[in-house]
Amino acid sequence: MELLSRVASTSSPAVNFDAKTGQLTMSGESYPENTFEFYAPVIGWLKEFVAGTDIPVVLTLELAYLNTGSVKCLMDIFDVLEDAWQEGRQVSVIWRYHQKNTRALETAEEFSEDLTLPFQIEAI
Repeated sequence: MELLSRVASTSSPAVNFDAKTGQLTMSGESYPENTFEFYAPVIGWLKEFVAGTDIPVVLTLELAYLNTGSVKCLMDIFDVLEDAWQEGRQVSVIWRYHQKNTRALETAEEFSEDLTLPFQIEAI
């Protein structure tokens, strides 16, 4: 598999998914005009990666803002990772947020409550 890399725009996050290391990162703000069009290749890449390798996965997120569509897509990403975790795969999520951004903290806490996989929340 190849690296999945997207440069951040004013409304979409930077994406860097490295199949060799299992390090997956997304950072920035997420409110693209067509959220599902933006995230479809990201979710597809992740599904293919999880199905085709046994490399441990670490998803690091630093998302300052998410619109409703982005929340849904992130839930789809978490579903893929949660299924992999339930099947015995090494999976973890690190959610980084700026200390003054209480909304990002609340969002991370809400996501972490619905998952059993390791989910770490870090203030930066």
